[in-house]
Amino acid sequence: EFFGDYDLAALIDTALANNLDMQKTVQVLEMSRQDLLQSRANFYPSLGLTPFGYKRDYRSLYHDKYGNRASRRHANESETPPTSLYTQQLSYNLGVSTSWELGLWGKLRWKKDAARAAYMQSEEFKKAVQTALVAEVASTYYELLKLRAELEVAERNLDLNKNTLRIVELQYEAGEATSLAIRQTKSQKLRFEALIPQIEREYAVTENRLNTLLGRPPQKIDITGHLNNVGFKGNYNTGVPLELIQNRPDVAASEYELIASNAEVGIAEAMKYPSITIDAGLGLDSYKLNKLFTPVESAFALINGAIFQPIFQKRKLKTNYKKALARRQIAQLDFKEKMIDAVREVSDAMIILEKLEEEYALGEERLETTQKGVTDAALLFRSGFANYLEVITAQGDALDSELGLIDTKMQILLANIELYRSLGGGWQ
Repeated sequence: EFFGDYDLAALIDTALANNLDMQKTVQVLEMSRQDLLQSRANFYPSLGLTPFGYKRDYRSLYHDKYGNRASRRHANESETPPTSLYTQQLSYNLGVSTSWELGLWGKLRWKKDAARAAYMQSEEFKKAVQTALVAEVASTYYELLKLRAELEVAERNLDLNKNTLRIVELQYEAGEATSLAIRQTKSQKLRFEALIPQIEREYAVTENRLNTLLGRPPQKIDITGHLNNVGFKGNYNTGVPLELIQNRPDVAASEYELIASNAEVGIAEAMKYPSITIDAGLGLDSYKLNKLFTPVESAFALINGAIFQPIFQKRKLKTNYKKALARRQIAQLDFKEKMIDAVREVSDAMIILEKLEEEYALGEERLETTQKGVTDAALLFRSGFANYLEVITAQGDALDSELGLIDTKMQILLANIELYRSLGGGWQ
């Protein structure tokens, strides 16, 4: 709807589907989504299953102070077993265990809020990449149209200059012109000829750049449009500043960064309070494998809780909290700066557009004057009332004015694209 060019719209669709940076951005967004899902799962207990396990117990034999034979258990296999007078016994087990941390102080909720803000920030980053990609494809496309228009101008002026050179050569043969006239006219012709490979080189490089944006190797791009047919309506309803920038992804991303920073403050504060964890287990445990599945003899259940209260952490908790407050303050300043920059960019784009349109109107008037000068100079030259210097000067002025008008038209197109980008368009 904004560009009104079917060729350009097709190229933009191809870029959105195949651009490599765009695809990488989608994967970054997916990683943020997984982090958000994981943060939501923090509210639920963890659950583990031991389908089958065994444990080797070592028991060393000794006599107690009463002379009775006794044994002492070495429960962990990591312990060095006795080298003599010991027995070993296998214990078989299976069971289910669970652990649940109670989020009484909002730590888990703040973590979820931080993850959600990070995910939304990634979403806005994707929108910003998409908008920038659309703008870059459009500007590169218009650059191709500009180069094609410049090539047409250079070829047309070259043909005109060749005719002038033929006339000067005829005059030289008739003794009415000097060899200096031929050299200067030929120099003008060579100048026009040199423009053609220069423009063709720039066109090939620009075409390759556009193919890179489309996510494909260099190849020919069929373009049917013409620079003269490109235009924008030019009627802009600016509205109030906040309405202008509400669609900008970078402003929204800065806002989500502020939300995430605020959540980090909440997390840092909650870390100062006790953490409460409840553990529970249920299963079967037996020293005899054939009795493992006899619940009456081997069943067990346990439940316990733990409270951890940090007291002295070498000022780490207080330092983290103060740093979180500072980061939140920086995020507030960044958000304010981003909003001011956004309004400034929109204002700059509007001013540039207005002045470029005035410049373009003057350029059209100058082009009309110089083209009429070329026609008059040619007629006077054929009639003997003008010399070759006046003719090649008129042709040079016409070439410069026509190329200048094309350049101004290109600047207008780029200014429209910049306004489009500064208003946050391209991601809807």
